[in-house]
Amino acid sequence: MELGVISLSDIQTDPATGRPPGYQQRVEEIVGYATLSDRTGLDVFALGEHHTRDFAVSSPAVVLAAAAARTSTIRLTSGVTVLPVLDPLRVYQDFATLDLLSNGRAEIAAGRSAFTEPFDIFGVDIADYDAAFSEKLDLLLQLRTNDHVTWSGKFRPPLHDAPVTPRAAQNPLPVWLGVGGSPASAERAGRLGLPMILGYIGGPLTHARRTVDLYRAAGERAGHPDKLRVGISTHFYAGATPQAARQTFPYYHQYLRPKTPGGRGFVVDQAQFDAGTRRGNAIMIGSSEQLIEKILDAHQALGLDRFLGQIDWGGMPREAVTDSIHRYAEEIAPAVRGATT
Repeated sequence: MELGVISLSDIQTDPATGRPPGYQQRVEEIVGYATLSDRTGLDVFALGEHHTRDFAVSSPAVVLAAAAARTSTIRLTSGVTVLPVLDPLRVYQDFATLDLLSNGRAEIAAGRSAFTEPFDIFGVDIADYDAAFSEKLDLLLQLRTNDHVTWSGKFRPPLHDAPVTPRAAQNPLPVWLGVGGSPASAERAGRLGLPMILGYIGGPLTHARRTVDLYRAAGERAGHPDKLRVGISTHFYAGATPQAARQTFPYYHQYLRPKTPGGRGFVVDQAQFDAGTRRGNAIMIGSSEQLIEKILDAHQALGLDRFLGQIDWGGMPREAVTDSIHRYAEEIAPAVRGATT
């Protein structure tokens, strides 16, 4: 099982100063986390894409290219690329370039976005949310396997024997589908024989298992049993002790709470936080010993090929994040690898 980390690049108010960090500071932190993850032997670094002022990264490929220059072995992927609002040709070119810069370590995780803002910004009707994704995914998959493409559709101008350049070092460039739990999305990933990364921020593993079962059943019906791979991404913090891990609650509350009246988010209290971090639930916040158990539980329940821990949420101080990465790589990863290989 591959073990990695993901950042969504959220920007939160610093309780000590009452101000949010600058975008430059936040991007530098993220590249530093990628560098540390590579140096300590983790397998994957993923970076989200967002288009609101609450997040620092709107172009994962650009920031991952900076990480590529400072790393040597870790795989670099989006988490996710908001494909319905983007040009698939440009997406392929950006990540093919990242693949060349990183000597074949790039991947794309394509998804539909949990936010509506990108659709307004890029002029895509939210009513076309799924149709645009489906059409553009089809084009992206053609682009990664053909150096010239002829194609026509509704949401992008046609291509007539268009050269697709540069070509990625990997052939084909890996594409995962990011799924938030929608049964139709899981079935689409299985039907296409694409690996699936499930964003699962809370709840019992039994709920995630239903999505994974739908994915595998669809893949087997479509004749892709050997191509199916499952990953999960969830909130993560490895504390020195269980008590130290629970002290991250204020950051978790800050991360999830609605930032404007009536805005999206959840108000989580201490009791809900504690319940969500217990064994049997997907949130990975605890001591190294607890997280070894929980990751192995998830591996057994879901048949995981990849686990991504979201490491830097809610304005958590850099020192806390780096300590967590060290515990993950140096204490948790060896135990999990030893039990799953």
